[in-house]
Amino acid sequence: MINYDELPHHSILCIDMKSFYASCAAIMRGLDPMECYLAVVGNLQQKGSVVLAASPKLKKDFGIKTGTRLFEIPKDNRILIVEAQMASYLKTSTEIVKLFNQYAPKEDIHVYSVDESFIKVDGLRRLFGDPHTIAKKIKADIKTKFGLPCTIGIGPNMLMAKLALDLESKKAESGIAEWTYEDVQKKLWPVRPLSKMWGIGSRLEKTLNKMGIFSVGQLARHDLSLLEKKFGVMGNQLYHHAWGVDLSDLGAPILQGQISFGKSQILMRDYKKEHEIKTVILEMCEEVARRARKSRKAGRTISLGIGYSESEYGGGFYRSHTIDEPTNITMVIYKECLKLFRQYYTGKSVRQISISLSRVTDDTNLQLSLFEPWKDKQRDLAYVVDKIRDRFGSAAILRAVSYTEAGTALKRSKLVGGHKA
Repeated sequence: MINYDELPHHSILCIDMKSFYASCAAIMRGLDPMECYLAVVGNLQQKGSVVLAASPKLKKDFGIKTGTRLFEIPKDNRILIVEAQMASYLKTSTEIVKLFNQYAPKEDIHVYSVDESFIKVDGLRRLFGDPHTIAKKIKADIKTKFGLPCTIGIGPNMLMAKLALDLESKKAESGIAEWTYEDVQKKLWPVRPLSKMWGIGSRLEKTLNKMGIFSVGQLARHDLSLLEKKFGVMGNQLYHHAWGVDLSDLGAPILQGQISFGKSQILMRDYKKEHEIKTVILEMCEEVARRARKSRKAGRTISLGIGYSESEYGGGFYRSHTIDEPTNITMVIYKECLKLFRQYYTGKSVRQISISLSRVTDDTNLQLSLFEPWKDKQRDLAYVVDKIRDRFGSAAILRAVSYTEAGTALKRSKLVGGHKA
């Protein structure tokens, strides 16, 4: 049993902007985000473009959700389809964070994503009231100032606040839900499938299912030593998260063992030639490595996902390989991706590529080798290139392949969040 008296009892708000892009697009057009049928897509000129956000009513009445293709949206006069205006959405997101700063200092605000943030409101009771009152005030302020709907979860730590948000507040009439440690067994343990719990993806869920674990309660009651033997440090974290325990500081990743750096890209056209596919893979390896270096991390497991064109009945593969030493060097990651590509690629036209670097560790201890004297210099050079790109833009230095017809990096450097500004 967990002794909750010994755990932190903070007051954390997890605030999620409801269908953020779609809601922003609706307000910009004088529409009610909760009543209109609106979809935001990446590019109106491409039938295969994906829906980036759908208004709540469009989701409910038409089943349109994020990831739906443009050509799958029904022909209905009530449905408004608009192109993303990422610069405007990001500006609104920044203004919302400024609003949060009226309630809490910057160090107590963690922007988790463009539409989701955590706020620690410890010690603000005398100024604004209890956490639930503060949540109501913030929700009302966002509605009044921006016209945007939001939902809020409240908990004693980041994990519990996020779980309250995902599992209760989004369904609650008030849009606000508060969970305490006393709610763990009653509200968290019955949750199934496991993928409904934050931090457990579909692949991890399948592994847990094979161990006879199908609900959060079963995970909490499972033998901790067996979980640690199977998953290492992450097994310990999974067990304690099932008990609602999260000792991470505000802004730290909640599942340390699941940190990874990845990039996924839906291509603008079908790529049929191998050298063109490899060009995009190289560009994406560059970006994944750069993201890892930015966090001063390196990883051992490299994963490559290839999605085939719908015109050739779809399908694809997702495979991983673990190397002996952690890396964040582009060409090392690329060579491993090529090995996976050669082994599993079937020759079909490619429409989607994803690459990730996991089994992450701090990039501090680089093992030097007599047979690879260039390794440390190659890493140092990569960090120098990163600094140049940070200062002058991502297109300041590009590989030659990015200037070929197959390259996408140059075009994407002109986008905001991967889409038109």
